[in-house]
Amino acid sequence: MEKTSYPWTFTSVGGTVRVKITSGADIAHLGELDRKLWTVLSCPTRNLEFDQKTLDLLDTDHDGNIRVDEVIANAQWLTGILKDPDTLLAGGTEIPFSAFNEENPDGAKLLSSAKQILKNLGLEKDSIALEDTADNVKIFADTKFNGDGIITPASADDEALAALVTTITETIGKAMDRSGKDGVTAEHIEAFYTALGEYAAWQDAGTKDVFPFGDKTADALASVEALKDKVADYFMRCKLIGFDAGTAPAVDVDVEKIKAIEGNLALASSAIGEEPLAKPAADGKLPLDAVNPAWKAAVNAMRALVLEEGTKTLTEDAWAGILDKFAPYTAWMAEKKGAAVEGLGIDKVKELLKADQKDALLKLVEADKALEEEALSIEAVDKLLRLYHNFYDFLNNYVVLSDFYAEDRKAMFQAGRLYIDQRSTDLCVRVDGPNPDITNLSGMYILYCACKSEKLGKTMNIAAVLTDGDVEGIRPGKNAVFYDRDGNDWGAVVTSIVDNPLSIRQAFWSPYKKAARWISEKIGKVASDKAAKGEGTLSNITESATTAPAAGAEAATKAAPFDIGKIAGITIAIAAVTGVVTAIVATLKTLAWWQWIVLIVALMLVISLPAVFIAWRKLRRRDLGPVLNANGWAINAASFVRGKFAKGLTKLAVYPKLTEVDPAARRKAAWRKFWCWLIAILVVAGLGLYFTDHLKCIGLPFHKEKPVEEVVEEAAEATEAAVEDAAAAAEAVEAPAEEAAEG
Repeated sequence: MEKTSYPWTFTSVGGTVRVKITSGADIAHLGELDRKLWTVLSCPTRNLEFDQKTLDLLDTDHDGNIRVDEVIANAQWLTGILKDPDTLLAGGTEIPFSAFNEENPDGAKLLSSAKQILKNLGLEKDSIALEDTADNVKIFADTKFNGDGIITPASADDEALAALVTTITETIGKAMDRSGKDGVTAEHIEAFYTALGEYAAWQDAGTKDVFPFGDKTADALASVEALKDKVADYFMRCKLIGFDAGTAPAVDVDVEKIKAIEGNLALASSAIGEEPLAKPAADGKLPLDAVNPAWKAAVNAMRALVLEEGTKTLTEDAWAGILDKFAPYTAWMAEKKGAAVEGLGIDKVKELLKADQKDALLKLVEADKALEEEALSIEAVDKLLRLYHNFYDFLNNYVVLSDFYAEDRKAMFQAGRLYIDQRSTDLCVRVDGPNPDITNLSGMYILYCACKSEKLGKTMNIAAVLTDGDVEGIRPGKNAVFYDRDGNDWGAVVTSIVDNPLSIRQAFWSPYKKAARWISEKIGKVASDKAAKGEGTLSNITESATTAPAAGAEAATKAAPFDIGKIAGITIAIAAVTGVVTAIVATLKTLAWWQWIVLIVALMLVISLPAVFIAWRKLRRRDLGPVLNANGWAINAASFVRGKFAKGLTKLAVYPKLTEVDPAARRKAAWRKFWCWLIAILVVAGLGLYFTDHLKCIGLPFHKEKPVEEVVEEAAEATEAAVEDAAAAAEAVEAPAEEAAEG
């Protein structure tokens, strides 16, 4: 539902009528402003030149965008806390206690929290400043409880409890307290005591039957596991020999592989270890004293831990029996629980279970949580101070967009200044990447640049808008330098260009520049083709001369046939063209000097006016909206960039007038200037004398020219006579040729 009861004030900003925010009452009534009258409906919280924490606080749903409802909610909260909302327009960094509206519950609560902050910091004053709330760690540094549900060793008065908190952080995990210290939550405490109980129960389940080798069972199992696969491989090789004695060479040690090992064999244990554990035999016994040297140490370790002293051989059944002994132990190990506290040792675990200080720790957590509202209120004081300082500036960039059009400020989307091709532009917007399809709708000339700062170790992309100058030297790949709002320099490379007119002047001369480029390209192409053709011809002549000199000589002696028809046609064509040119020149000679000026101006207007008209329409419609839309904004109103304001965004290089110190050089420059002017005057005078044929001296009047119809008629007669003369000449040449042919 639209609400229009509040008396809003409007103004023209950027070619569009916008609401003016000139008082705290305007801010308080933002909820009554028709959504269609907001300049922006949504803006991102990243890639902006604005206090990042303030943007995050405004984004109450934390989705990365600030929308109208969030702005309205913050405006109402902020103006309700202050007695005089007009103070928001000053953007101060300190709020006196007398400015809090204690009739508002939030205002009274924040005032109490502000006083508590100063008490925690050991400060005595009657106002709270932004610098007082900037560091939460400092505020809560000496507090036992701070409402975050995390307790630290400092939270406990009892040394045993403090030590227990440290033990939990070292075994289960930790959380960062508002004081900046490591602490634990209720979840950590519960997990710790659960792990203690499970580990103790698991240890109690480990009876003597589980440990076949006593305290050395774990080491014994490890030694067996190290040989398990190799022993199984050995017994399978023995079975193959028992099945077929002919397989013995194939399953025995590969002598050729051993021979192939180069260098010191002691360093080749890996390759040697790939051979059988021992020499396979049909009896299937593993000789423990004659095993592969690479496995000797492992076998000896297993013998010492598992086998009876004096055991020389090992059968497959005996090996299977050894593996079976570890079955209860492996099953018990698979059921292991409470591993997080295993490092404490079973004795310490049982001691902690017996002391049972779990409830005491949880009571400390509850005592800390009891202050949650007060702690959150302390954080709300920081929010209040940040909005007090920044909210009005934000509105000028959101509701009105007035900061963009102000001479003494920059909008929060203006990332810095780009220097390129003897100019600088202040309209640079951070973007995720090139998006010409969207930004082309803006009617602006845009350079997409990839920027990199070696000092900061960062990269970013910008869209830089040029609004004045020429673009002859700008192209993709051109290097530039970008300075951000903090003064850091970034290397910039143009990656793509959105081409649109920059000015009327550029549009006027653009047809001639395009024609000059076209002519230059054609001349270059013709020259290239001629060069290639000349090289080809030279190659052909060289090849002909070397392969068939006799044929070449004979061909050279033959004369080309005489084509009288072609000669006559060419002659008549030349005569016709000459007549037309004569007629045009004759017509132009009748023009007075001022008519020449009018003719030249008219021709230039005919050529340039279409380009100028198109450029004028585009320049009038240059809109910032599509540029911001490409960066995640939802722009609700046109934001035109025109005229003097547009030129001010791009500054061109201005050189001072040079003054020569050397008198001789100054005289030389004066004479050079004199001769240039003299030559120019003489050229103009010569052209005037040539084309008018009536000018006697400067200042004398022209004689009356012939009528244009008479001049055209004379030109036509001259053309007809030239054609007749050409035909007669052709007949004179053709007659002897025919007689010679008949003879």
